[in-house]
Amino acid sequence: MQGWESIGTWAGSIQSERLLIEPLRSSHAQRLLDGMSDPLIYRWISALPPQNLEALQQRWAAAEDRGPNARGELNLNWAVRRASDASYIGKLDAELANERVATNVGYIIFSAFWNQGYATEAVRALACHLERLGIVEQRALVTLGNGASERVLTKAGFIRTRVIPLNDTIRGEQYYDVEFVRRLPEAPAARY
Repeated sequence: MQGWESIGTWAGSIQSERLLIEPLRSSHAQRLLDGMSDPLIYRWISALPPQNLEALQQRWAAAEDRGPNARGELNLNWAVRRASDASYIGKLDAELANERVATNVGYIIFSAFWNQGYATEAVRALACHLERLGIVEQRALVTLGNGASERVLTKAGFIRTRVIPLNDTIRGEQYYDVEFVRRLPEAPAARY
């Protein structure tokens, strides 16, 4: 297994046909604040919109170049831009476990850019990047009922594997999650 020695390699820039995906820094906060403040993107996720620019800068500064946590996991984040005009359209994240598994692949695409294929393209580009770096299994969770995100993951090569009852709480209400997994063809299933 590759180690976490070079975080820059893991969190490096990624490019797809229409997108430029770059390591997320606190300096991105001002450019992404409006999109991250849109209440529409929080319908299906437990995170809350940032309180203000300073709070978002602090949150992202704390995640910059951070090494593995106490469990040996590495949490990475990227800003997503459209190549045609350099507009920031969202963010990606991945939590990497030390057994060559991405235990949580996530994404937010701002509502002004929905239904244009950007989410699928971004997730597919991230998944391919992680596979090139030796990650053999990637997992993502979607709140049951979020059909748009289920379609994104399916188009990006993830397979629906199970429903996890009462796995998330969104603004005080409990929800079921649907797990999606993307595995390299020769990779055995990771144990849960």
